[in-house]
Amino acid sequence: MTSETDQCATHATPVRLPVSAGDLSLRFSSTPRGARLARRLAGQWLDERGVPYGSEGHDAVTLVVAELCANAVRHGHVPGRDFRLGMALGPGGVRVEVTDTRAERLPVAPGERDAAAESGERDPAAKSGRGLLLVAALADRWGWAPRSDGPGKTVWAECRLPGLPQGPGDGPSP
Repeated sequence: MTSETDQCATHATPVRLPVSAGDLSLRFSSTPRGARLARRLAGQWLDERGVPYGSEGHDAVTLVVAELCANAVRHGHVPGRDFRLGMALGPGGVRVEVTDTRAERLPVAPGERDAAAESGERDPAAKSGRGLLLVAALADRWGWAPRSDGPGKTVWAECRLPGLPQGPGDGPSP
């Protein structure tokens, strides 16, 4: 997994995954237990689609899911509201979307977070606050957009998966 220079393209990519057979779209309680269940189900979903447990791609995508879900629980929690995990395989990779219902707490790109640390606004020895840095390192692209169907936001990440067909004609014939 390599990262591009322009990883956080706010509002740049349409948010709603098209739901088709085999895509994942589930709601979870906005609790640590919900985030853990989302991570485990994402791992199983990847394995069932040919991205085996323990592979580099599986581990990277599962970590991206874990970080985005943990952020939804920690920063996007609204009492009584769930978060949604969506995943879809596309040409050569996977798209992960995590939607919460809190619109006023928006993701901060790692570069902006580094500037805050240098200005003394954030403790560089803090034990948390590096989730999006991990997402930026593991995903090829990531960003966020406001929800179109209510309050909140969707944070998304796209990861290439070696071994998956890159586009039409790259995979086995039907």
